[in-house]
Amino acid sequence: MSRSLNKVMLIGNLGADPEIRTTSNGSKVAQFSLATSRSWGGQGGGEKQEKTEWHKCVAWNSKGPGTGLADIIERYCKKGEKIYVEGRIEYRQYQDKENQTKYVTEINVREIMLLGGKGGGDFDGGSAPRARSAPAKGGAAAAPSGDFEEFPGGLEADDDLPF
Repeated sequence: MSRSLNKVMLIGNLGADPEIRTTSNGSKVAQFSLATSRSWGGQGGGEKQEKTEWHKCVAWNSKGPGTGLADIIERYCKKGEKIYVEGRIEYRQYQDKENQTKYVTEINVREIMLLGGKGGGDFDGGSAPRARSAPAKGGAAAAPSGDFEEFPGGLEADDDLPF
């Protein structure tokens, strides 16, 4: 038996505030565009060039209200934020109003982590990094109640770890 893998990992910036909708059965869904960029050239190789790719991302609530991935995205993700997204790529097609076939490529998000504010830095202007993880399943990393108020000393850089 052969196995397969459909896994996508992206780090990029949100192009706009996420769009949050509720389906007819009450499920919440978050949609957002994520921009990833790469650059090449410069130094001895000529003029520096950059290319930006846009990824359409979709995240669903998998649990009750207030604890799902779409709720966390609605609460914490804003335009310009740098985030890590993990999920699977999906292709679908549909007929528009003019009966034309439209094709869509989406990232079905399973996990998200906020990495920093606008400008792509890993820090949000202060001394503490702003990283939060929100897996789609399990309650271990549910919606945090703030920016690490519960553990103010947990982000100190000078610890006694041997590595």
